[in-house]
Amino acid sequence: MAERMQYLSKARKIVIKIGSSLLTDEKKRRIQRGFLRRLAAQVRHFQDQGIQTVIVTSGAIAAGLYELGLAKRPVEIAKLQALAAIGQSNLMHAYKAAFQGSRLKVAQILLTGEDFSSRQRYGNARNTLTELFHHKIVPVINENDTVAVEEIKFGNNDTLGALVTHLSEADLLVLLTDTDGLFEEDPKLNPKAKLVLDVHEFSKDIEKTATRARSGVGTGGMATKVQTAKSMMRSGIPMVIANGKTRNVLERILAGDKIGTFFFPSEDRMAGRKKWLAWSVKPKGEVIVDGGAKSAILEKNKSLLPTGIVKVSGHWVKGDIVKIVGQNGEEIARGVINYSSADLDLIKGLKTTEIISRLGSKSADEAVHKDNLVKTET
Repeated sequence: MAERMQYLSKARKIVIKIGSSLLTDEKKRRIQRGFLRRLAAQVRHFQDQGIQTVIVTSGAIAAGLYELGLAKRPVEIAKLQALAAIGQSNLMHAYKAAFQGSRLKVAQILLTGEDFSSRQRYGNARNTLTELFHHKIVPVINENDTVAVEEIKFGNNDTLGALVTHLSEADLLVLLTDTDGLFEEDPKLNPKAKLVLDVHEFSKDIEKTATRARSGVGTGGMATKVQTAKSMMRSGIPMVIANGKTRNVLERILAGDKIGTFFFPSEDRMAGRKKWLAWSVKPKGEVIVDGGAKSAILEKNKSLLPTGIVKVSGHWVKGDIVKIVGQNGEEIARGVINYSSADLDLIKGLKTTEIISRLGSKSADEAVHKDNLVKTET
């Protein structure tokens, strides 16, 4: 308990991600309003203690399924978009009614990947959250599934929860699901499987314990939650996976009770801009580097110079975000590139003194400056 409390006692802002399995009842085919009322009561308790909360919600598509009386989630993008449009209004109406019972107001925010990739839109979203907090209004955030085609096909709200944690500068991310946390084995296959209470270091064994989702309405699963935990630990923010059906689960987590799986941050908290570079922006391409450049970045915190680049993959312009990848294909960092892909392909492997003779001009000595670079290898 004491270990957890060194982080929980400092938490003044938390992000709570709610899974579809908690928000919707597949058998009765309706939104779980009782769960929302219990959630609201706990959020009220936090607000009375001066703790701000952000809700990242799933359930819009599931709510749309129930509204139209459909038996299962379709695969066609247009149908998913329509279901999200139908279900989102029902979902927010349920949130509003439940939170009003605890004397709380809610505000809907719908986001897409572009809202995180654009530094300006990212700042606008942060300003909106700040103003909502000022008025003690609880933000309820979801992906804008009616327009975000890629998010419906590949995305999940566990990842969104991590991005919102960075966006809101929160101190803790809680993923509420329908299981007690991360188990050493799949508890649905082995009822005696042991719950992992604390994770201090991320390892391949942790990834192997994750299982895929079996819900008919959601897109996430333990595998996505573990990947989210990986990014949170790397950014210096603790995360908890816990069963949302546990009585007063959020209050008990903040009190330090040994429930759920607690992922301890692996290093000092990463600066906001570094987190934005690492996880909010989709890279435009890859820069493959040799062993010397890899060592300079990871071990010596150096900039990436053209001389260490062996290959350029993708198309981008100066100022875009790119992945920096080792020769075995492993991502080691991301950063703001100082040269277009075409120019970088011409100067790869060259010394800085040779850039002008090849290009006729020079934007910078570095392909990626260390101040605009963040390590992503764990």
